[in-house]
Amino acid sequence: MARSVITFHFVLRDAAGRLLDTSRGGAPVTFVEGDGAVIDGLAAGLRGLPAGARRVLVVPAAQGYGERDGELVRRVPRRSLPVEDIKVGDRFQTGPDRHAPIVTIAGIEGDEVVLDANHPLAGVELHFEVEVIAVRPATAEERRRGASGTAGGG
Repeated sequence: MARSVITFHFVLRDAAGRLLDTSRGGAPVTFVEGDGAVIDGLAAGLRGLPAGARRVLVVPAAQGYGERDGELVRRVPRRSLPVEDIKVGDRFQTGPDRHAPIVTIAGIEGDEVVLDANHPLAGVELHFEVEVIAVRPATAEERRRGASGTAGGG
């Protein structure tokens, strides 16, 4: 399959219309089809759109950040956390490796803390308003390495 480099702006909302993210006011997002830089449902919705196209793309959770997984929610002793001053909603990486999971403090119950390793948008239907700025064939080098820029990329 011939792969394209797609440049686009987006506004991301949840099903209730709350603004989650946007590229408006900043640089547009650029990615190479098939490089994994954007979530599957968004990449599929952008595929084949010409420059200048505007669409609303509804991406179900399964094609976005996945469904919530109860196995990724754990209780741990508060003393096992790397910091003392914590509050619900805080996020931190679980190790020094840049690929170590990121967890959210979902609750504090006495001496225990509830950690949630689900992506914050897991289980959320995503509503993207997109405007395609440019589409062109990917060069051999771009196909090998991908392009920079993410939207809903992980």
